[in-house]
Amino acid sequence: MAREQLQVLNALDVATTQLYHFTAIVIAGMGFFTDAYDLFSISLVTKLLGRIYYTHADSAKPGTLPPSVSSSVTGVALVGTLVGQLFFGWLGDKMGRKKVYGITLILMVVCSVASGLSFGSSAKGVMATLCFFRFWLGFGIGGDYPLSATIMSEYANKKTRGSFIAAVFAMQGFGILTSGIIALIVSTSFDHAYPAPAYKDDHLGSTVRQADYIWRIILMFGAVPAALTYYWRMKMPETARYTALVARNARQAAHDMAKVLNVELDPEEAKVEKLVEESNSFGLFSKEFLRRHGIHLLGTTTTWFLLDIAFYSQNLFQKDIFTAIGWIPKAAEMNAVHEVFRVAKAQTLIALCSTVPGYWFTVALIDIIGRFTIQLMGFFFMTVFMFALAIPYDHWTHPKNRIGFVVMYSLTFFFANFGPNATTFVVPAEIFPARLRSTCHGISAAAGKAGAIVGAFGFLYAAQSTDKTKTDAGYPPGIGVKASLIVLGCVNFLGVLFTFCVPEPKGKSLEELSGENDDDGAEVSTSEQPGSYNRTVPV
Repeated sequence: MAREQLQVLNALDVATTQLYHFTAIVIAGMGFFTDAYDLFSISLVTKLLGRIYYTHADSAKPGTLPPSVSSSVTGVALVGTLVGQLFFGWLGDKMGRKKVYGITLILMVVCSVASGLSFGSSAKGVMATLCFFRFWLGFGIGGDYPLSATIMSEYANKKTRGSFIAAVFAMQGFGILTSGIIALIVSTSFDHAYPAPAYKDDHLGSTVRQADYIWRIILMFGAVPAALTYYWRMKMPETARYTALVARNARQAAHDMAKVLNVELDPEEAKVEKLVEESNSFGLFSKEFLRRHGIHLLGTTTTWFLLDIAFYSQNLFQKDIFTAIGWIPKAAEMNAVHEVFRVAKAQTLIALCSTVPGYWFTVALIDIIGRFTIQLMGFFFMTVFMFALAIPYDHWTHPKNRIGFVVMYSLTFFFANFGPNATTFVVPAEIFPARLRSTCHGISAAAGKAGAIVGAFGFLYAAQSTDKTKTDAGYPPGIGVKASLIVLGCVNFLGVLFTFCVPEPKGKSLEELSGENDDDGAEVSTSEQPGSYNRTVPV
C-alpha cells in the first residue's frame, strides 16, 4: 500500500517547466561539458606526444607512444573516473549532493591545468607526470556522473524529467565537439606561425620545438568552463529529496524549494517523521534490496558496461580507422602540427554530424517514446551498422567507397547517442531509493568505465594489423580493424539482450519507481500498482 506523497516532493513532480530547471541543466551540464572535453581531448594529441618525445631521426616513421605508455595516457583518466564514481557516488548519499559537488569541480579545474603543466627531464618523466594528474582529473570527473544525474533527477518534474537529465548528459556532445574545435584553432595557429616540412622530407625538422605547447594548451582549456560555473554550483540549494528523505530536515526542504518554486509549502514535519520511521530502510547489500532492485542494478550495470566498450573504443581508435581508409594521410606525409589538425578535423566532423545530433534527438523524444525503446533501438542499430562496416570491410577501404564508410561509421555514433549512451546515464538516477540513488548511479557508471577501460586498452592492441610489418612501433600484431568491428557488433547485440532487465521510468515519480512510499513487506503486484518498483518490462 502506497503512502501519501510529501507536499514539497509533489510540488516538484507537478511543477511546470521554469527558469530554475534550465539553470540546473546549464550548471550541471557544464560539468559534463568539461568531463567530455577532458576525457576525449587526449585522443587528439597522442600522435603529437609520440612525435615530440619518441621520434628517432633514423626511423622511416614518426615516433609513436610505446604501447604501455599509450595505454596509460589514454586509460589512466578512465581508471580515475571509475574510482571517483564509486567514491563520490557513495559520498553523495552520505554527505549530500551539494557538499560533494563543489569538491569534484575543484579537482577538475586544478588537474586540467596541472595536466598541461606536466614536467620532467625525460620523456618518461613527462608521461609519468601527465598520467598522475590525469588520474586525479578522472577522479574528479567520476564524481560528476552520479551527482549531476541525481541532482537533476531530484529537481525535475516527472513529466519532463528524462529530457532534463538527458540534456545535462547531452552537454557531453558539445564537450567532444569543442575539444576538436580548440585543437583545430590551436594547430592552425601554430602551423601558420611555425611552418615545417613533412616528416619524409625532414625527420627532425617536421616537429617544431613550439609543438610542445600545442598539447598543453588543448588539455588546459578544459579548466575554463568548469571554473566559470563554480560560483553557481555553490549557490544551488540541496535537493529536497535528500534534505527531507535522507537528512530528515523537512523544514529546510520546504524552505529551499519554496524559494526555488516561488510558492508557499507546508514543512509537514510530523508526516516526514512518520515517513522516516515507517520507511523501508534496507541497505545496499541486503536481501530486500536484491529482491526489489537487484535485477534493475544488473540491467543498469551490464548495459552501461557493454555500451562503453563499444563507445570508447570507437572514439579512441577512430583516428586509426580514418588512417586505414585514407581519410587522414600517412604520418610520414605530414608534419607534427598538421597531423593534429587532420585528426581533429576528422573527429570534429563526426561529432558535428552524428554525436551531437544523437544526444539532442534523445532529449527531444525520451519522454515521448520512453527510455526502454530508445535504448533497445540504439543497441539494435549499433549492432546492424557495426556488422555492415565489418563484414564487407575490404569494400570500404577502396577510395571510391570511403565517404560511405564515414557515413556508416557516423550512424553508429548517432544511434549510440540517440540510444544507450544517454539512457544508461538517465535511468539509474530515477529507479533507486533516495538514500542509495547516488551510490547506485555511481556503481552503474563505474561498470560503464570498466567497459571503457576494456575498450580503450584492449582495442589499442586488437585494432593492430595482423601483418607484423604494418603494426605501430612497439605493438604486437592484433586481430585487425575488421575483426575488432565484428567483436564490437557482438558486444552491442549483448546490450540488446540486457536492456530487458531495465525498467521504464517514463511519467512516474521517483518515489513510485523506488517504492519508497510503499509499506514494508507489502506484496505489490504489477497489475495493482503500475508504477511499482518491481516492474521490469516497458509500459
